[in-house]
Amino acid sequence: MWVLLALCSAFFLGIYDVFKKRSLNGNAVLPVLFLNVFISSLIFLPVLALSRISPDVASNLSIYVPQVDAHTHFYIFLKAILVLSSWACGFFALKHLPVTIFAPIRATQPVWTIVGALLIFGESLTGVQVAGVSITLICFFLFSTAGHREGIYWKNNVWVWLIVAATLLGACSGLYDKQLLRSFDRMAVQVYSTFYQAAFMFVVLMLVWFPTRKKNTPFQWRWTIVGISVFLCIADYVYYKALSQPDSLISVVSTIRRSGAVISFLYGAFFLHEKNLRTKGVYLAGVLLGVALLVLK
Repeated sequence: MWVLLALCSAFFLGIYDVFKKRSLNGNAVLPVLFLNVFISSLIFLPVLALSRISPDVASNLSIYVPQVDAHTHFYIFLKAILVLSSWACGFFALKHLPVTIFAPIRATQPVWTIVGALLIFGESLTGVQVAGVSITLICFFLFSTAGHREGIYWKNNVWVWLIVAATLLGACSGLYDKQLLRSFDRMAVQVYSTFYQAAFMFVVLMLVWFPTRKKNTPFQWRWTIVGISVFLCIADYVYYKALSQPDSLISVVSTIRRSGAVISFLYGAFFLHEKNLRTKGVYLAGVLLGVALLVLK
């Protein structure tokens, strides 16, 4: 069951990346990031209200948000900061990199998540799972080298280093999620962290972007920004539900979830007409094979 949930999360995460690319193209990054988390918090306001007014109905719908103490809020706040740091690096990188390069590099995140899962949580994989994860990760790394043919080199490209930072922070966030869900309710983690993200990004927007907005890339409202929030909320809801299953493995969930790069890759190929698609297509086939092994097992 949790593998299917992870696949659903990957699908919605891929659509989320497409909306993110459309929203960021030639646009100011920080306002887009703020509106993303702000709209997400608006989506969760009715959920929180229903949980207080009619907790039984919310529970039956699997969206009940319990009240938590200050100790729990502190740990959820730390998660919000960690996620925002990863998103900020990723948003700036996505604005300046081809999506067929960005998405696969971002998808190498399971490498670091798996290392952490093995060391911290003592997870173990079957032979078929090892084969599936290995094939997927090898192809992810091959994707990251494909950028050389487009003149994108790690040594002198700040945007590549930002996506590397986003990937490492994202891996830390995934491991932290698994730890949080061992002790705290999944809906509390998702909803309250979204509220903290919106509040924190408002402060950043006012202090960093607003005073210098006329000197930098202007902000343009686009309806695709709403799509970012909607599909992220759905992807994270399914992701947390998968992680909350007692037998779920963060190493496998993270790998499957990042296979959503397939969707954003196809968008870059068919709609943005990006380069070196034949080579990237071979690597993409390897990704699908690895994910298929995980799903079949």
